[in-house]
Parts: sequence; C-alpha cells; structure tokens
Amino acid sequence: MRILLTNDDGIYAKGIEALYLALAAEHEVTVVAPETEQSAVGHAITFLDPLRVKSVRRNGHFFGYALSGTPADCVKIAITELMKPPPQVVVSGINLGANVGVNVIYSGTVSAATEAAVLGVPSIAVSMDSFDTADFTSATQFIPGLLRILELKGLPPGVTLNVNVPNVPYSQVRGVKITHQGKMRAVETYDHSGGPPRGGRLHRAGGELHLRHAHSP
Repeated sequence: MRILLTNDDGIYAKGIEALYLALAAEHEVTVVAPETEQSAVGHAITFLDPLRVKSVRRNGHFFGYALSGTPADCVKIAITELMKPPPQVVVSGINLGANVGVNVIYSGTVSAATEAAVLGVPSIAVSMDSFDTADFTSATQFIPGLLRILELKGLPPGVTLNVNVPNVPYSQVRGVKITHQGKMRAVETYDHSGGPPRGGRLHRAGGELHLRHAHSP
C-alpha cells in the first residue's frame, strides 16, 4: 500500500523511525512530519504564514519531508501536493504517551489521523502507553498486521482508528479490545516560580490525570 507516515513528535523522533523501518519493507512509505515537536497542538492548521518543506536524511539516507507546520498541515500538504497518487492509508505515530479520554482532542497525533479521514483517506493513530523511553517493538509488530486487515476490509468513511499499545513485550500483549472514548482528563495546575528578570510572570502547566466517568459512553 501507499502509506503516508506522520506524527506530532517531529520527524527526528524515535517512534516515527521505528514505524518507518517496520513498514517500508512491505509498503511504499512516504514520511511527512513536523520539523519540530508539535505535541498537544490539536487540529490546528497554518494559514497566516507560508509552509516550508525540506528533505531530511537519517542514518545517511533520505528519510522524508519536514514541514514547518502542524501534524494536520503535514497531512493536508502530503495528500494535495507531495504524494501523487495520494496515499491509500495514513498512519500517525508512534506517539509517546497514550491518547485516551479528553486528551484525544488535544493530540496532534490523533488530529493528523482525523485530518486524513476528513480528506477521505483511512487512517490510524498509534501511541505507546508510556512517557518514558519506550520499546516500540510491540507497536511495530502489531501495526503491520492491522494494515493487512484494513487492506482487505477497509474502514467506513470518516472513521479513524486510535490505537494505544501497552509498553510491554509483544508476547505479553493479551489481545485487542475495541472500546469507546472515555472521559479521563487532566486537572491543570500551574507553577509560578522562576519569573523572567524583566517582569511578567511565568505559568508552567502541570497537573494530574483524573479517571472521572472513564467508563461512561
């Protein structure tokens, strides 16, 4: 299949490289990803400034295109300008940190996949349930099989799969569960310490995740 691979952690992230290596042997993979990290930008798009596209090499070889924009921008410009013919599926990830509950709204990873669905292309967002340095092996072993299913069965129009993979060895993954989006959300707090020397006040976001009504439909 012709696959567009993108993310929100940036084109130099380890997760997108791991997924590229897992998919490129079987598929025609084009990488278009943000030049810098774009975590939690949601479904933002750029229209006041021009977008810059540049080629990126990793490990001495051409890897893909870096875009000076958001994950949604990457999908838009890849489908309309960079990939001829357009992709048959868009895969966004592998993201560090699960995208569940209200976080799905903020996620650039999920928003890239959602933009693909808006443009009529089946899509998958892939995240690891870890904010530390993750072993991406479980995700890279699972996603190729999922793509083979999509190639045979397809997805209903406008549907995106948001896949969250546990940060455990693939042999310990007990199966697949299809579920609805929960309502887990972060309750924000702000650290006001360390203000700038010339006035003003810094507000550094923090907080904790609350599993309030996580199982409500």
